[in-house]
Amino acid sequence: MAGTELRVMYQMIPVLGIRTGQALAEFEAEAMPHLNDLFRTAARLLLDHGEAHDAVQEAYLVAWKTFDRYQRGTNCRAWLFRILLNVVRHERRKRLKWLTCANEASSELVAPEPVPDSLTDAEILAALDRLPVHFRAVLLLVDVEEFSYKEVSAVLDVPLGTVMSRLSRARSVLRGELARVAQTYRRSRGEPD
Repeated sequence: MAGTELRVMYQMIPVLGIRTGQALAEFEAEAMPHLNDLFRTAARLLLDHGEAHDAVQEAYLVAWKTFDRYQRGTNCRAWLFRILLNVVRHERRKRLKWLTCANEASSELVAPEPVPDSLTDAEILAALDRLPVHFRAVLLLVDVEEFSYKEVSAVLDVPLGTVMSRLSRARSVLRGELARVAQTYRRSRGEPD
């Protein structure tokens, strides 16, 4: 990033309320050396230099606002990357919501093919076994063992959102596996697809 862009960012700092000149100096010493790394990562994630610049600027703005909560001596680079990835994730969610809303009027939602009742327990267990381990664990804990999402989050030591995402993906993959099993079952009985 060019020095001019940094000066623009620094000009915003008084608007946010400088705590002391020492706080600004500490922020510069801790956070600014990682600027290029953050920008490079944001550019690779977003595939657009303009959006990457905006994301890095937003990340540094959030970092400055919360710098009083940053624990000196800890890994500032990891802290900044976590902020950046949260900013990128938020931007992707906004973009996806916008694209989804724009496409809803022009596309129809298609319900997944229902799985017939004629599957055996062995076929269901075999389909479950084909799931990746991290999906299978969440599915078993929530749907079989009836743990809450929060409890599964604590058990697996992953964020709550990860539990929900993995569960959704596991159910989707399992539904697809069972639909394929059902198709082969129908074919073996001579029924049309």
